[in-house]
Amino acid sequence: MAKANDDRSLLERIADGDAGAVHEVVDTYGGMIWSLASRFTSTEADAEEAVQEVFLLLWRKAARYDRSKGAEATFISILTRRLLIDRWRRAAKRPRPVPAADRAIEHAAFAQAELDELADAAVDAFGELDAARQEALRLSVEMGLTHAEIAELTDTPLGTVKSRIRSGLRAIRERVENVDKHGGARPEATVREERS
Repeated sequence: MAKANDDRSLLERIADGDAGAVHEVVDTYGGMIWSLASRFTSTEADAEEAVQEVFLLLWRKAARYDRSKGAEATFISILTRRLLIDRWRRAAKRPRPVPAADRAIEHAAFAQAELDELADAAVDAFGELDAARQEALRLSVEMGLTHAEIAELTDTPLGTVKSRIRSGLRAIRERVENVDKHGGARPEATVREERS
């Protein structure tokens, strides 16, 4: 019996009802799952909750693993990231106050009035982007995912992901450059003032 277990992957053993395999999955992949969860969450409690959700999902979806399609670690990583992205999307839809620590960091980084103005312009420009470009930029900048990882997780062609990120960054950069060139006024406001 033990020899048969050695030939099967941990997920195959879980799918067959092997309780010992559950503990082995936790020991083997717990660090990787925790690392991913901590990147996608803002608190340790959220990360712990996400890790628990991942292990429950692995237990329920273990039978879906097919070793002919890829390594067990890859399957677990993709399943983990998809769950974390779904959690992140749900959380992004709920309005939440900005923690005081985040505000303090922001104010420290942009202490000078001119830099505050540029930062506001960047935030405004980001807020005006469509949801797809905002999501691509958040996953790239905040979560540190590669373009290929974003494409896989969002089921979007790689070229589209790259285009969304590039055009989103370009729109933000143009807004910031306009504020910098015109001392805080938008170009159209400057033109109207000059005509008066």
